[in-house]
This record gives sequence, structure tokens and C-alpha cells, in this order.
Amino acid sequence: MQTIYTAEALATGGGRDGRTQTADGTISLDLATPREMGGSGDGANPEQLFAAGYAACFHSALQMVARKSKVDLGESSVGARVGIGPNDAGGFGLEVTLEVVVPNLPAEQAQELADQAHQVCPYSNATRGNIDVHVNVVQD
Repeated sequence: MQTIYTAEALATGGGRDGRTQTADGTISLDLATPREMGGSGDGANPEQLFAAGYAACFHSALQMVARKSKVDLGESSVGARVGIGPNDAGGFGLEVTLEVVVPNLPAEQAQELADQAHQVCPYSNATRGNIDVHVNVVQD
């Protein structure tokens, strides 16, 4: 792979209860363990950041495959839910549900485009075979 862009971020402090900031300063956040995991919940957490990144990246992939197919997505959106829980190895694992909304298309056509996007999205390619990712088309 020929790298065309590299993002850089640094986490400091107490990990999930520390801070993170990108090298260019566009993201600078206090982090906090979610209440459900025994923390204060008074800051962002890695799962939220992963969900935001995956949703945005997948939406771009969806738009790309739609353009190549000459399909107008209209006011489409992608939501991501990232779950965390204990795994069989004694650590923790993730699961992702992507909810794709394409109001101007029949569900079958929207699902076909979402499935194509799942094949080209960098986040999907990075997670494939590592975590469960469910891609669901949701009708408004």
C-alpha cells in the first residue's frame, strides 16, 4: 500500500481517563471511562471516537460506490454503534452495527450499495475477520 495520508494522535494521562489530541490540534478531548464500565462518563471514550470515524468513513465509501453506479443517495446518513464487552481470551472485544439510511432508494438497492461500500471502506477492511460488523439498511 502506498500511504497518501497519515493521521497522528497522542493519548496521555490515565488511558481511558486521560486526554487525547491530534498532532494538528483539530481534536483535543478529555477522556473518561463510560459509566457502564465503572467510570465517570464525563468525557469521550475510544468507542465513541471509533464509532464517529467508522460512520464518516463508511458514509464516504457509500457515496463513492453510489457515484460509480450513477445513483443519487439524496440525504443519506450512516450511524455506527460500537459495543465493547469481555471476550473468550480474558480481554475485551468490539462489535459494530452500521445503520445506513438512504431515503430515496428501495431497501434492496440501498442494501446492495451498502454491501459494496463494506468491501471498499478502510474501516471495514481493517475490521474484517477481527470483529463482528453488521451493516443494516434502515428505512425512515
